Amino acid sequence: MERRKRHLRLVAVGLVSISVAMATAQQPLRRPVEGDWPMWGRCPSRNAASTETGIPAEWKTGIIKRNVKWIARLGTQTYGSPAVSDGRVYVGTNNGGRFRPHSKGDKGCLFCFDAKDGELLWQATHDKLPTGEVNDWPEAGIASTPYVDGDRVYYVSNRCELVCADVQGFYDNENDGPFTNERFTEKQDADLVWVLDMIGQLGVFPHVLATSSPVGAADLVFVCTGNGVGEGYETIPPPVPAPQAPSLIAVDKKTGRVVWRRNDPGANLLHGQWSSPTYGLVAGVPQVVFGGGDGWCYSFAPKTGELLWKFNLNAKDAVWGSAGRGGTKTFIIATPVIHDDKVFLGGGNQPSYGKGPGQLYAIDATQRGDITDSGRVWFVGGSDFGRTVSSVVIADGLLYAVDVPGYLYCLDVETGQRHWRYDLEADVWGSPIAVDGKVMLGDTDGELHVLKHGETLEPLATNDMRHSMYTAPAAANGTLYITTSRRLYAIGTHASGAD
Repeated sequence: MERRKRHLRLVAVGLVSISVAMATAQQPLRRPVEGDWPMWGRCPSRNAASTETGIPAEWKTGIIKRNVKWIARLGTQTYGSPAVSDGRVYVGTNNGGRFRPHSKGDKGCLFCFDAKDGELLWQATHDKLPTGEVNDWPEAGIASTPYVDGDRVYYVSNRCELVCADVQGFYDNENDGPFTNERFTEKQDADLVWVLDMIGQLGVFPHVLATSSPVGAADLVFVCTGNGVGEGYETIPPPVPAPQAPSLIAVDKKTGRVVWRRNDPGANLLHGQWSSPTYGLVAGVPQVVFGGGDGWCYSFAPKTGELLWKFNLNAKDAVWGSAGRGGTKTFIIATPVIHDDKVFLGGGNQPSYGKGPGQLYAIDATQRGDITDSGRVWFVGGSDFGRTVSSVVIADGLLYAVDVPGYLYCLDVETGQRHWRYDLEADVWGSPIAVDGKVMLGDTDGELHVLKHGETLEPLATNDMRHSMYTAPAAANGTLYITTSRRLYAIGTHASGAD
């Protein structure tokens, strides 16, 4: 029993580090409103490169502040990255701050702040699952980064629910439905529009926590359900309580109806599933790309769920160790990035399970079927790249990737050739972004690193954020938003603020 609790505790710490289905090839991608950052990775292809300018490289967050617009309190553990849309900032966290007087205790929360001054506008509050740590780890809160589309925000709750909420909360004095039986209905509470219970309705068994960050296109929203293994994680292979339950679903944005579902890893799940899906056009054809809990990357037709291609990130002779320890096989926690008809993705494991050799691939996404051999454009791994839980970012022909041990790499996006490697001297569970000629990345020691974007290594600044970071920053409308485990920061040039 004690061994099981220790394992689950390590899993919880590691996992949350972890952000156009009906369209034809002729229809353009729906892009974010200029200046906004409405989802994990900024856009459906998940490439977190922004054209924003005027973002400072240095700031101070202590008693004397510099370049800080405002600071807002979050919970005691925050694993959700900020999403910014139409003057609002959304962050998933827990209820450690006890913000709403009627929502005491351990809860999963989604906060909506005013982007101008950090005022808390409303809070979605979700009780913990009665099954406890095996499905809903204590204090982990909501680790999903929301996806905002117009007047709706979509996220995955700690209860393994895909939730659609009104961006206005109850400030519009309306209770939008079909879901109308919210427990809390004051102005500072969330107005839930519909809720898809993926456990009750789809038979999903989330391992420790469901964390997927949704992505949408046209009338559908796509999400990883979080289906995973059970409590017998130290057996090989581990038991999968719900092998027929879906791992990836497409859901009608307006109604919450499941349009199609896929359970491709099935009984081959290695551990949990904490990657998030990606959408993009490849050679003019829409694809939904998903990193599975079996170490395979899958691509599906957004309209039907038909398998387009699959790619095994593991070598054929790779073996899975007990709970991932001691073996050579990895699974996928990072979110795929689509760029120039290719998918870029790395494999990894729970950060607390060791820092063994990993893999980073560029995959030709124009092919079909099992493309494990034919689809590899380039590969970096072994002693050249460790296990990762982070997504890459691509700008101006350069790809930036980071592994769990905290090495940030700059590679040529076409060949995978390394330009430089930088030691952050701390573990990294978040992902880098590229903005305003800079690359930015936070670490678990609470430092936000800023480097010059380019083929030559040039560190610009290291900013002390006072608390650990397990997320990625977001740059929107001239402001940099950063979530640490306990605070949301709005950073801007020549600004000052108070804690």
